[in-house]
Formats: sequence, C-alpha cells, structure tokens
Amino acid sequence: MATSDKRKQSLYFPEEMLLEIKAEAQRQDRSLSWIVQKAWKLARTEIAKYPSVNDIAGPDDERGRNE
Repeated sequence: MATSDKRKQSLYFPEEMLLEIKAEAQRQDRSLSWIVQKAWKLARTEIAKYPSVNDIAGPDDERGRNE
C-alpha cells in the first residue's frame, strides 16, 4: 500500500462554503481535511466530465461566471 503524502497545502474557500465545511466537520467529529478529501473522492468522476480549458476557446467563454 502506498504511503500517505502529508505535505501542507493551503486551499482557499469562500467564507460561506468554509463555514459549511466546518459545521459538517464538527457534526461528524472529523477534521476539515477529512471532509474535503471525502468530498473530492465522491465528486471527482463528475468533475472529470467538465471540459478542460483547452476545450473551451473564444470570447463567449463563460467559465466561472456563476461560481
């Protein structure tokens, strides 16, 4: 089994989202890191369906407008 890489990494979330993640971590008695890692594992197949920046081009690019 591969060993876990525990290097420190900073991630930035909108305040409202961070408060929701913190509340969920407290509810489950888990760390913020654990919650984010589980969320990523659940969401990664859906996220992989999004087009890459190289697939979208031109002035009509709407990336990030509603995020």
